[in-house]
Formats: sequence, structure tokens, C-alpha cells
Amino acid sequence: MQPTREQAWEWLKEYTKSEALRRHALTVEGCMRHFAALAGEDAELWGVVGLLHDLDYEQYPDEHCKKVQEILREKDVDPAIIRAVASHGFGICSDIEPESRMEKTLYAIDELTGLITAAAIMRPSKSVMDLELKSVKKKYKTPSFAAGVNRAVIEQGAQRLGTTVDELITQCILGMRECAPAIGLAGDAPEA
Repeated sequence: MQPTREQAWEWLKEYTKSEALRRHALTVEGCMRHFAALAGEDAELWGVVGLLHDLDYEQYPDEHCKKVQEILREKDVDPAIIRAVASHGFGICSDIEPESRMEKTLYAIDELTGLITAAAIMRPSKSVMDLELKSVKKKYKTPSFAAGVNRAVIEQGAQRLGTTVDELITQCILGMRECAPAIGLAGDAPEA
């Protein structure tokens, strides 16, 4: 079963109380939808995968990417969705290697959205609407900035997708602009 966006959001709210983690899920959802559209893929499916990717993180941090498989199986979710969600932690907390374009995209952008969010928050506008590649690259090259962001995963993700880190960052910024009001990074734009 492919859950609807509304079902996925309800499940996320059930398992994730932190507003920051919910915003992160919305950010990844928005970027996944953007990348799906670029690839001519199902944006609804990719968005649901993005929304659910950290479903188990808050309540089961030591079982991240493992517990979510159990939770989603109990909800009779399509095994391809479960696999995609679990694959984003490959090499860190999951042994499921990203293979499909959707899986590779989630793997590549999860960490990157955190860095871009941090870069946007540092701007006077506190917005992704005026954020450019050059600014993010400068922050990216500073290891102490958003130190928890695993740059190696971003680089491996870009490589898996057959693209450059610069292009990945550029498209991620564009994806985040599309959902900026929902994630609080639209600056003075009204929230959706």
C-alpha cells in the first residue's frame, strides 16, 4: 500500500513531536518532490518517502532505519517504500544500499538539507529564497559550520546520482524554495 500524503503526515505527527524534526521531514519531502519532477517520476510517492524517512528517529534513535521498517510493515506499506526509507542511512545505521533513483536521491539530500537550512538561518533574511550556491559552498567548505552534517555522505550521494555536489546543492535549494513557507524559510513571505 502506498500511503497518501495525509496518512504519512499523521504517522509522522504520531511518532515525531519535535517541531525541528517535523520541519526537517517537510524539507526532505519538498526536495524529494522537486527531484521527482526533474526525473519525470511520481512526486507524490517520492514526497511520502521523504516525509517518512526519519519516522523512527525521535523515539528509536538507536534503532533508526531498522524500527521504521517494522512500523511501516505493520501498516502494510509497500515494501519498495520501506526499502527506500531505510536505505537513506546506508553505511551509518542501515545495510540497505540505495539502488533506485528515488533511494539515491533521498540518500544524497538528507544531510544536505540540514546544511542548507543552517546556511539559510544564518542569513539576514533567514530565507532560502535569496540563498545562492556560492553562499552554501562557502559554508560547506567550513568543517565547523553545521559540523554534524556528514559531507562524505553528500559527496557519495552526488556520485551515486551521477551529478556534482554543486548541482545537487543548486537543485536542493530550488526544492526548498518550493516548500519554504511550510518549513519557515520563506523570509517575509506568508506561511502556506
